[in-house]
Amino acid sequence: MQGVMQGFRVIGSGTKLGRDYPVRAYRLGEPVELDELIEFVPDSNGEQQRIKGIMQKSGMSLEEAKKKYPDWFERRVVRKEKRGRWVVKRDLYDWWLHRIRDEIKVGHRFYGIMTLAIYAKKCGIDEDELRQDAFSLLRPYDDMSIESINRFTQDDVICALEMFNEDYVTFPRDDIAKLSGLSMPVNKRNGRKRAQHLEWCRIIQNASDIVDGTNWRSGNGRPSKREKIAQYMREHPEIKNKSEIARALNISRPTVVKYYDEISCEIERGEGQL
Repeated sequence: MQGVMQGFRVIGSGTKLGRDYPVRAYRLGEPVELDELIEFVPDSNGEQQRIKGIMQKSGMSLEEAKKKYPDWFERRVVRKEKRGRWVVKRDLYDWWLHRIRDEIKVGHRFYGIMTLAIYAKKCGIDEDELRQDAFSLLRPYDDMSIESINRFTQDDVICALEMFNEDYVTFPRDDIAKLSGLSMPVNKRNGRKRAQHLEWCRIIQNASDIVDGTNWRSGNGRPSKREKIAQYMREHPEIKNKSEIARALNISRPTVVKYYDEISCEIERGEGQL
């Protein structure tokens, strides 16, 4: 599948071979319904289910959304607020720029700059800086071209930079890895499952309390938020939505995400009851 921002030549225009070789299109068969096309998407990795989920969301009318998501409707439709999110450190942008400069291969050059634009928006990088970095890749990317019909052009860079848009800051990491041809490592747990990893963290924290007399729960104000979240989760076990918890406590969603899994494990084990 190709992204909607990928540049395509118009029928009748010249190809990379020149004006003497215009783009042609051929009509084959009858029109196909979208549901039928989805059947060709492999279902082994959940892609088919994800696409169907997107279709269901996009098919909801504003009246239905107003009833089902009143808070969202008030913020995004009535008050026209932008989608809330946090800005990532620019380290991510610098890391990705370094990778697409040194590791990108032919067939992925366009997507390298496209994903750089996504990360620039995600990290709050100025557009002028992004454009300067992107165009600095034009010459080395074009030098990779093995055939004259596969040159990397200024138009490719300009088209890829269209992804410098707030709508794409949540572009999935797995999709970025596929498009760029570069691996995207996740936070390591040294082969442990999440529950095992959390248990291991607690062992280290408790050992620290014993060895040097420190208390990892005291200090910089974050523990009070942790306890606030824990108390709310124990008192409202029916609420599993992290955003709803954050709104109820008037704290940021990332803070809830930070403690949610650990508190859930404690509640399941009956630990730390108030």
